Amino acid sequence: MQGYPVVVNVITSRESSREHILSANATLFDGGQNVFGGSYQFTAREGERTWGVTLSDGIGMSDSNGIGPSVSRAPDGTVLRAEDFYNDGYGGGTSIRGNYATPMLGGKIDLTARYGVNDWHSITLLTAPGSRRESRYDNDGSSGEFGVVYTRPLGEGLSVESRFIHEFSDFDSVSTYNADTGSGPAPEQRFESVGDASETILRSLLRWERSETLTFEGGGEVAYNRLDTTQAFSVGGAPVPLPSASVTVEETRGELFGKTTWRMTPDLSLEGGLRLEASTISQSGDAQHEESFYFAKPRLQLTWTPMADNQLRLRFEREVGQLDFGDFAASAELSDQNVLGGNVDLEPEDRWISEITYERRFWGDGVVSIGYRHDEIANVIDRIPLDGGLSAVGNIGDATLDQLSVNLTIPTDRLGVAGGQFSFRNDWNSTEVTDPTTGETRPISGVRARQAVVSFEQDIPSWRLNWSVAWIPRLGQSTFDPDQTFAWRGEDYFELAAEYKPTATLSIRAQVNIWNDFLVERTVYADRAPPRPIDFVETRDIDPRTFMSIRLRKTF
Repeated sequence: MQGYPVVVNVITSRESSREHILSANATLFDGGQNVFGGSYQFTAREGERTWGVTLSDGIGMSDSNGIGPSVSRAPDGTVLRAEDFYNDGYGGGTSIRGNYATPMLGGKIDLTARYGVNDWHSITLLTAPGSRRESRYDNDGSSGEFGVVYTRPLGEGLSVESRFIHEFSDFDSVSTYNADTGSGPAPEQRFESVGDASETILRSLLRWERSETLTFEGGGEVAYNRLDTTQAFSVGGAPVPLPSASVTVEETRGELFGKTTWRMTPDLSLEGGLRLEASTISQSGDAQHEESFYFAKPRLQLTWTPMADNQLRLRFEREVGQLDFGDFAASAELSDQNVLGGNVDLEPEDRWISEITYERRFWGDGVVSIGYRHDEIANVIDRIPLDGGLSAVGNIGDATLDQLSVNLTIPTDRLGVAGGQFSFRNDWNSTEVTDPTTGETRPISGVRARQAVVSFEQDIPSWRLNWSVAWIPRLGQSTFDPDQTFAWRGEDYFELAAEYKPTATLSIRAQVNIWNDFLVERTVYADRAPPRPIDFVETRDIDPRTFMSIRLRKTF
């Protein structure tokens, strides 16, 4: 939690209490799969001892399900295929969570545990007279965790916090693609994946408040991560070899860290820190590989308050990303006819960040902030070409990110609208990296150029009502693969919500999500050799389904 404020729990009195919370919720789609869920939560306090349990039946959904025309065209504009598009996705999860906290050995211990099962199902269907192409994905799994946090004061201004966390999960998924374009059913493509993963972390932090203006923190962390997975890809029942189809990936990581916060004057404070990280990642199975990494991660942040309600923050920091172990193994996106091989040579992405932010507060809760950030990124993780016509997630070299952030919140009481608040926020991102296939400069995959959010909310106590509306004018992103470029663009996403509390213990919340058509464009190339001649361009003009969510919450 370096760089974040300390959260303090102050117990001012000994009390005994019991609380039960029941909730039921539903998300209803116009022409899609409806999903339902609910939860029960019990919490108790007896002096400084607390405990509780939560039973949850959660829901999974996608707000981009819809229908519309799908047209594939040759480079000269000739229509190659015109189809009707349909997709849907839904799932859920059932879990139990418990917690217990009590004083122990002069300090306090917090225990948490959770276990749950989950599933996800999706379908993509493209049809035309005499033609049908269907992609399905089904995933079932389970996950759990166990955590212990122990805090204890050691003396005046001196305290220690130790934390142990263990998380685990398993999964079993199947993707299929079946097509009949008029000449009979094509052989079924089938991608199966099973596996399990776990992460164990032990962390200890020593904090010394030497004075009101000077604080020191230091400590260490060790972690062990593991993924064991097996994939199989077949066409018409015949196995197709994949790079790194069966792998076990293990990481052992250690970190030492220290941080000092110095309030030099009432208007000026400096935070400085250093983290030293060492890790070893090994891979066994279809490929044998082991590599060690060492990173020094400094951090400096200067905060200056030249006058009341005005603040200037400067930050310089090195961040190192954590690898997604799933990228070491093969995977598939059969709906777009894209199979990804595993990559044993993945390295963590790291970046040097320079940032300046100005913040001005006004009218009580009003705030306006403007920030500029520049990142120098090494070992960017994106898509790389592999032999045999496959691709994979891999490191593609150095890149830059320039970001302008604007956040504005205006209380509307002084404008004649009591209890209201208008907000605007947006990040404008510009990235540049060299494409490993073409050698040309392009954006980094998956980074959105912008996504402004304009919103208004109002609390009306006399009506026991809170309502809000949010609008995203435009959103979208692109992914660059050696064999195809995938991009989607949407606009006019609206969310309208209201919560009514007829009594102090009962609340009813309703929400409606509506957005305009969004465009999906997939450009498939005939050859990887520059300038990569285009084979065809597939365009889908999708009308996303409107959906409404309802939640009932009762406390007793």
